[in-house]
Amino acid sequence: MSEFDFLSRVPLGQYIPTGSIIHRLDPRAKIIIFGALLIAITFTPSYIGLGIGVAVLFIVLLFSKVPVGFALKGLLSPLPFLLIIAVIQVFFYSSALDPNILVRIGKLNITLAGLLAGAMLLIRFAGLILCLSLMSFVLSTSELLHGMTRLLSPLNRIGIRTMDFIMIIQVTMRFLPFLAQSAERIAKAQASRGSDWGQKRKGLINRVRQVVPMIIPLFITSLRRSENLALAMDARAYGVLKYRTSMASLDFTWTDAVAVLISIMVSLAIFLV
Repeated sequence: MSEFDFLSRVPLGQYIPTGSIIHRLDPRAKIIIFGALLIAITFTPSYIGLGIGVAVLFIVLLFSKVPVGFALKGLLSPLPFLLIIAVIQVFFYSSALDPNILVRIGKLNITLAGLLAGAMLLIRFAGLILCLSLMSFVLSTSELLHGMTRLLSPLNRIGIRTMDFIMIIQVTMRFLPFLAQSAERIAKAQASRGSDWGQKRKGLINRVRQVVPMIIPLFITSLRRSENLALAMDARAYGVLKYRTSMASLDFTWTDAVAVLISIMVSLAIFLV
């Protein structure tokens, strides 16, 4: 039944409560830590800095006690698109004036600088996806909601309503796992009615033909879920009050402060190395 296991193929958005030291941090601290790492990995111009950022992500992954193989599954789905973008980057940065031309393909050249640029782009995007996946592993949707509410609460004093923005983030984080679960149910239902989901097809065209019948019911299911969510929010008078109250209390301890300080220092080192 592995062909129906869609949820394990989409690790992004899944919360894995392992009880690690990373999980026990305050939600605000975790948001700041991963936010700083995302910014550093995105804007670092150095190969060494990018390598340090990826190494730090693996260290945090080990401390979180999340299986490394499960975390790396999030890179499999976007990997073909990342490879295409990396190849385009190789030819974009390669120039006929570069003395380090490695391969000539007609009018196209592949140089050492182009290969390095393509590799850096591939590693950068892989690091960003891994960082987002790791953030979802250690930060539940409720913690994300409460943490973002506290962090953005000063904006409410200048007339910016942060409640809607936080709700958008929460719904987005749950969107991919919901699609995976819905696709799994639809595939099992189609297989029980005689579809050939149980047969492993080889080739891109055959795989596309197998997935096409799922698109329409998956789209309809998503629309129904969106409508039910809107009705539930209206029934609970969402948006009537300017500010939402919460029963959850957050305590920012010295451990959280030290973790945030270390993450900021590491992020500056990644960016400035």
